[in-house]
Formats: sequence, structure tokens, C-alpha cells
Amino acid sequence: MPRRKLEKENIRKIQKSGNLYTVSIPIELIRKLEWKERQKVVVKKFGKGLSIKDWPTQKKQKNKIKNSK
Repeated sequence: MPRRKLEKENIRKIQKSGNLYTVSIPIELIRKLEWKERQKVVVKKFGKGLSIKDWPTQKKQKNKIKNSK
């Protein structure tokens, strides 16, 4: 399969699977964010779009507080 042009690389389609809708995330972004397969994320409506963030576990929150001191 030929590689997409850079300007089209982050354009994705919404796909329906049963009662769920899915959108693929480019592997480059997953690697930069250091996200892993089956990792929990928080999805929120943000204006006319969506925000996807890492799910804050208690351990991550404690480390964040510890590092900010």
C-alpha cells in the first residue's frame, strides 16, 4: 500500500463496529505519547470536537504531585 502524503496522514474515517464507533490513531502519535495497547483513555466532548487524554491512575497522580514539589 502506498504511503499517504503528509497533509493527509492525520485524516481518519469514523467506522462503526456493532454499537460502537471507532477512529484509528496514527502510530506516530501513539509512540510520542508512549501509549500502549489496551491503555485506558478519557474521551470528552470539547467544543465541536473531542479530547482524548491518558486516564489518570492514582499512581500517576501521586508521581505528578511528587515531581511538582
